[in-house]
Amino acid sequence: MVRRKRILSGMRPTGRLHLGNLHGALENWIQLQEQYDCFYFVADWHALTTDYATPGEIHSNTWEMILDWLSVGLDPQKCTLFIQSEVKEHSELYLLLGMITPLPWLERNPTYKEQQQQITQKDLATYGFLGYPVLQAADIIIYKANGVPVGKDQLPHVELTREIARRFNFMYNCEVFPIPDALLTEVPVLPGTDGRKMSKSYGNCIFITESPESINEKILRMMTDPQRVRRTDKGDPELSPVFAYHKLYSSQEEIAEVAHGCRTAGIGCIDCKKILIKNVFARLNPIREKRLELEADIDTVREVILAGTDKARRQSVETMREVREVVGLKAQF
Repeated sequence: MVRRKRILSGMRPTGRLHLGNLHGALENWIQLQEQYDCFYFVADWHALTTDYATPGEIHSNTWEMILDWLSVGLDPQKCTLFIQSEVKEHSELYLLLGMITPLPWLERNPTYKEQQQQITQKDLATYGFLGYPVLQAADIIIYKANGVPVGKDQLPHVELTREIARRFNFMYNCEVFPIPDALLTEVPVLPGTDGRKMSKSYGNCIFITESPESINEKILRMMTDPQRVRRTDKGDPELSPVFAYHKLYSSQEEIAEVAHGCRTAGIGCIDCKKILIKNVFARLNPIREKRLELEADIDTVREVILAGTDKARRQSVETMREVREVVGLKAQF
């Protein structure tokens, strides 16, 4: 039997997930679990690279995120779900890869420079933040992943992982690590309720398992085309964040209806939003109900993560056995 190609991806635990996470990553993960041997992990060590001074919420955020993963359709019978920090071999490989990774490779990482400029309220001049791409490489290659699903902005990270894996194989004259490919995915543009990028820091998110009452209120307050000051003003649907949601949640007929109505002032913004609310509810209500079921059976959720973590650990232990041998750390006793 031919082994399925393996996929590896992870998320930092930031608590409940929003619609940007659903459409930007999770829907793709759900599709991939049907085709590949998928390993998906909670990147709690990665959370510490920026939040090392305020780690108090990492534990609770981890379980909030896992509940959302299972609620949207990640199936532990089809993919492996685990917590990064529970597989200590990641840290050992991270240490060994750090020995061979040239410093300039890390210093030219575009995300390193951008986040140091943008996140001014935190001290990111740390070894952990500079070296997180090496930890990321260890996360990927310890499972001998063949592919990593990413958006365009993450391509440099995967390329650095590929370079580190190549350097290890060349330096130790081995083929321990496959060179993982970037699986480029199209990420739908889904703005926040205020038109900016959806982000918890902006307070403009709609959460996947939010209550219907809260979703209804948020959508009704969403900004629309600023040209439509009055009900009789004609507008451009492409300038309205609401229309971006229609493209994901409404039927083709409804999309055509609201687009025409906006351009001709044949439909008001409230009526447009009510159509969207109906369709968002139809998509999210089953997810919210699944989440409530999982919350009532948290012991089963823990069993799922324990089983996934155990499977991940067995794979990582085997990989590290090979790694230690080729770098000269074979057991002496």
